[in-house]
Amino acid sequence: MNRIIRQENLAALRKLPSASVPLIYIDPPFNTGVRQKRTRIRAVRDVTGDRTGFGGHRYRTEILKTAPTYIDIFDDYLGFLRPRLLEAHRLLTPTGSLFFHIDPREVHYCKVLLDEIFTTPGVSGRDCFQNEIIWAYDYGARPTKRWPAKHDNILWYTKDPKLYTFNLEGTDRIPYMAPGLVGATKAARGKTPTDVWWHTIVSPTGKEKTGYPTQKPLGILERIIRVHSNPGDTVLDFFAGSGTAGVAAARNGREYILIDQNPEAVKLMRKRLKVVSPLKVVSP
Repeated sequence: MNRIIRQENLAALRKLPSASVPLIYIDPPFNTGVRQKRTRIRAVRDVTGDRTGFGGHRYRTEILKTAPTYIDIFDDYLGFLRPRLLEAHRLLTPTGSLFFHIDPREVHYCKVLLDEIFTTPGVSGRDCFQNEIIWAYDYGARPTKRWPAKHDNILWYTKDPKLYTFNLEGTDRIPYMAPGLVGATKAARGKTPTDVWWHTIVSPTGKEKTGYPTQKPLGILERIIRVHSNPGDTVLDFFAGSGTAGVAAARNGREYILIDQNPEAVKLMRKRLKVVSPLKVVSP
């Protein structure tokens, strides 16, 4: 049964059986040093409104309920991650994969930590590292004193450096950058992605937007799940937030376990997931 577990994630992870999860995706706090929050708004047509929209029409901004928030500040960030990543390694099946989503400020420290955790007798953690995927997007502010930071890093590690799930035929295809160089047939089919994934953020005004801070696009999670798991497999996300990993799993015939201690996040996940799959919510 698909599950949402409302509990502190380390305690919840320790209750799960070893070698039971083929795919783990996590998008932990990035240690940004600030409170992560998003305020949800609605634009209503009003000739005296405070903003101008398409066609020059005026709109009035109405503030809706504030989305869930969390403090993204850690005195010892790696100390916070280490026991949780140790549990993740324990939970992976022999052919399982971990996808660790982080930003450029912390990625190099986290990679060294993961190299250590994935090192076991006879297996080098550095060999278990398969890819660093760059998720590139183009939205938001543009500072004038440095190049704008418009990408995240996703580290892919496998329990076994040689035996793992990789169904490339399951991926979506993307347009060629120079379609005239490859011919009409290839251009129409598109190509498989590389380790740089150009994908827009969740649109601030689109149907996918939940208002949850740091929500990641469904397209990113679906690509990971289709290629790195098989139908019927279980996907685990223990920093579940808005539940995008669960939605992606359910839409592609996978099971899911989502863990989060924030009651507002659990409420949001239940709302999103009840329309795509049966589920139960477990509290400690």
